[in-house]
Amino acid sequence: MSADFSFLAERPELRFADSIKDARPLILVRPDALEVQLASLPQAQADFVRAQGFGAAAGAVVLLPGATGVAGALLGLGDAQACERVRFALSLAATALPEGAWQLQGDLRQDALYEAALGWLLAGYRFARYAPDAPPKARLVCPEGLDRARLEAMAAGEAFTRDLINTPASDMGPDELEAAIRLLADHHGAQVSTISGDDLLTQNFPMIHAVGRASPRTPRLIDLRWGESGPTLTLVGKGVCFDTGGLNLKPGASMGLMKKDMGGAATVLGLTHMIMQLGLKLRLRVLIPAVENAVSGDSFRPGDILISRKGLSVEVNNTDAEGRLVLADALALADEECPDLLICMATLTGAARVALGPDLPPFYTDDDALAAALSKAAQAAADPLWRMPFWAPYESKIEPGIADLDNAPSGGMAGSITAALFLRRFVTQTPRFAHFDIYGWQPAPAPARSRGGVGQGARAILTALPEVLL
Repeated sequence: MSADFSFLAERPELRFADSIKDARPLILVRPDALEVQLASLPQAQADFVRAQGFGAAAGAVVLLPGATGVAGALLGLGDAQACERVRFALSLAATALPEGAWQLQGDLRQDALYEAALGWLLAGYRFARYAPDAPPKARLVCPEGLDRARLEAMAAGEAFTRDLINTPASDMGPDELEAAIRLLADHHGAQVSTISGDDLLTQNFPMIHAVGRASPRTPRLIDLRWGESGPTLTLVGKGVCFDTGGLNLKPGASMGLMKKDMGGAATVLGLTHMIMQLGLKLRLRVLIPAVENAVSGDSFRPGDILISRKGLSVEVNNTDAEGRLVLADALALADEECPDLLICMATLTGAARVALGPDLPPFYTDDDALAAALSKAAQAAADPLWRMPFWAPYESKIEPGIADLDNAPSGGMAGSITAALFLRRFVTQTPRFAHFDIYGWQPAPAPARSRGGVGQGARAILTALPEVLL
């Protein structure tokens, strides 16, 4: 196994400038205060700004000429509507400014300042494994009052998540995902163990084995542990490295993005990187069922009934609903240890995207205090989430009669909810449980988010941990 991921290398574009020496001013200005700001500048600079047609739109930049080159720049904040409609707009400055250190000047609320600084770091991400893609060379001085180490850890974790998702399945199968996890573990002094192949059957992980057995790339359950004291947190991430749909084969258009079907695992691992880099005082366990859902003579079939680790029987009515099967066995194992908090993340259903779109992932929990903390943290961390219900009246939809559970209820309605209800059946001992149905992909370039893999929910969880666990 081999892996080569840039999180282990120095990536200065994901870090703040080390010194304010020689940093040029980046002056924040609102449209309604532009003329006041221009009046405070030397006349030559003010005339230059007016000649450029600068209107202080959100993320717009205009350079200020000096005697020996660029003396500084203005950065538009935009109006209230623009701030609501465009996330991380100020991060556009990272790619618009020339090389060197820059320091924000002007009044900005602490939450907006946090978003601007985080967005700047995230805008520096480039996926250059297969073709050159130079990152921006402008560096930001960490604004006063912000936690530099925390922001840089968030950026590093997000970059790791994006690298994993962006890597095509040819170079990111179960073997390579395990190798990446072992590199991460070695980097932070964590321990990793793996159960693979037919050992999944002997150690009672039959559904992970069933989903992955058709592929020549051996299925496995990867188990990472870190930390020796504090409360216990277990993270479970869906690691379907490629999903053909199995015998219920996906059409080509639906298969094109399936390298991202391990986005739950990638996001969990990005969060793991953040937790370990910050040295949080907790005992962390990470479980990744890593498989490829392929087609061969050994594929599991529609109509098969599988007996899960939990002992619940599951009728397979669609082999393309495989993620909940591998997660169920992993969740059952996690539940046996009864951690203080159990979190599951998966690119699980298209229904979640139909309901909320690609930018707003739903999460499910029965714990109102946990839900409130996550919702509050999502806003504070510029990492949007939306609570959805474990709606008990839909329980009958996942009960086929011939088995305890149905992996793909007919009818097509409430698909994200019924998938969440399915997973909840495998968590019976752990009092605090949350499931995130993420997308893990940025469909088009946006400020701080290049097209491609993207983490969702990790920063919100990290921000909520002090309230709900630590």
